[in-house]
Amino acid sequence: MKQVEENTELALIDHLLELRRRLMWILGILLLCFAVLVPFAQKIYTFVAEPLMANLPAGQHMIATEVIAPFFVPLKVTLMAAFLLTLPHTLYQIWAFVAPGLYRHEKRLILPLLIASVLLFALGMAFAYYLVFPVIFRFLTGVIPVGVSMATDIDKYLSFILGMFVAFGVTFEVPVLVILLNRIGVVSVQQLKKARAYVVVGAFVVAAVVTPPDVLSQTLLAIPLILLYEVGILVCRCWGSSNKKTALTVHSGRE
Repeated sequence: MKQVEENTELALIDHLLELRRRLMWILGILLLCFAVLVPFAQKIYTFVAEPLMANLPAGQHMIATEVIAPFFVPLKVTLMAAFLLTLPHTLYQIWAFVAPGLYRHEKRLILPLLIASVLLFALGMAFAYYLVFPVIFRFLTGVIPVGVSMATDIDKYLSFILGMFVAFGVTFEVPVLVILLNRIGVVSVQQLKKARAYVVVGAFVVAAVVTPPDVLSQTLLAIPLILLYEVGILVCRCWGSSNKKTALTVHSGRE
């Protein structure tokens, strides 16, 4: 019994050391990428600010209400860019840590979903930047009351776009969530089809929460959500549906 406890403790220590090594790799690569991008911080911020700057009335511009904001805001944007660029490496390190403890069929399921998650998150951010932001800022600058000057603080602008990036990136993960729930046997394809009406309502509710209060920008988020849900159903049908019984059977032993 004592020998078993000692082996368990050693195994736990090995796992913790491996976890620390993976975390150090993630942090190290992130900081390295950040250091490489720092000289381009101003250009990166200019790129991020372009959707608003292109729609501001002539002669108007953004402002900095804090003394250190012109220095720190571009660095924050650069750190965000470094995180996104190193996200594939981060997910690889997570995958390398958990993969030895997974069943073979779980590896076949999770690895494609991880790759799809990165691509869909990036697609969601690109959709927000190139399609949604111009519409939102054109609407907002078009409803400025007479005599009011739109001088947006750069720090608040950054907080706004980060929130939008996360919102669109996460919502574009809908196909991954649908496929995962189907493959582990939580819902069947038929149940997913029956839930379409609720998904449509839920999509517009989510869009109303995370976007400005105008119908156009809300529609620009809700429609992709609904279409991505349909993509998830289509993939489940092509992949082969799953149910609780088969899921439990598969988990009853290692392949």
